[in-house]
Amino acid sequence: MHNAAFAALGLNWRYLACEARPENLRAAIEGARVMGFMGLNLTVPHKLLALDIVDALDVSAKVWGAVNTIRFEGRSTNGDWLPLRLFEKDPPVEIRSVGFNTDADGLANSLREDLKMELRGKRVLLLGAGGAGRSAALKLATEGVAELFLVNRTHSKALEIQTEIQKNFPSVRAGLDYPKTDVDLILNATSLGLKPDDTLPLDEKAFPLRPTHAVYDMIYRPAETALLKAAKTAGGKTANGLGMLLHQGAKAFEIWTGETAPLGVMRRALEQNIYGN
Repeated sequence: MHNAAFAALGLNWRYLACEARPENLRAAIEGARVMGFMGLNLTVPHKLLALDIVDALDVSAKVWGAVNTIRFEGRSTNGDWLPLRLFEKDPPVEIRSVGFNTDADGLANSLREDLKMELRGKRVLLLGAGGAGRSAALKLATEGVAELFLVNRTHSKALEIQTEIQKNFPSVRAGLDYPKTDVDLILNATSLGLKPDDTLPLDEKAFPLRPTHAVYDMIYRPAETALLKAAKTAGGKTANGLGMLLHQGAKAFEIWTGETAPLGVMRRALEQNIYGN
């Protein structure tokens, strides 16, 4: 999607996929810095590790507790830190890495666009309390959900998020385990669904799916996970994580380039690459 966006805007840029083991992440970021990269995206398991590696954190990375986007910035002769794209002629005195998080906003934008859902006042069942689950929980809280129910295989992780929400968002009722009454949205932030033989991330004996439930799965490949199939069979509205991928990518694009992301171009490129549409 980024290369399609670069081409659409006539930018002589290229987005590359590179693999780096967790123990080599610091060296990889440093290598990108010295080679003049404009920025990077990070995926799991690097998002949490990068918090302690980058030179500075944007407020988004501090709030959501993870880094999925890095922008390299140069220090000008007058001491200002500016994106590297602004140093076309004179090289900067110094270069630093700045960590951002675009995942949280990407999720909220996708929920509004794909499920036509405004989150304020809603009751949400969140499955998963890892890095993605924590960011999702905090974003839902900032959006003003009324109640948030946290379900995770490791109870202590869900408890940590509950404690954080109770401290920082006292108006949001955060509970552990499945709710006793209905919810407006079920959100899967686990990896269950990536493989064909994965079990459902939802225990339907504890909380059966109903037509009133909107279900969002952060997974986008496959396009329809077992959870989404079950939700569709039950008659509920469903959406996968393609929209989140699109919107977090669009925000990263704007952080690097300073240009408005061409969302239509990027969506078409994603759909063609991932689903062959």
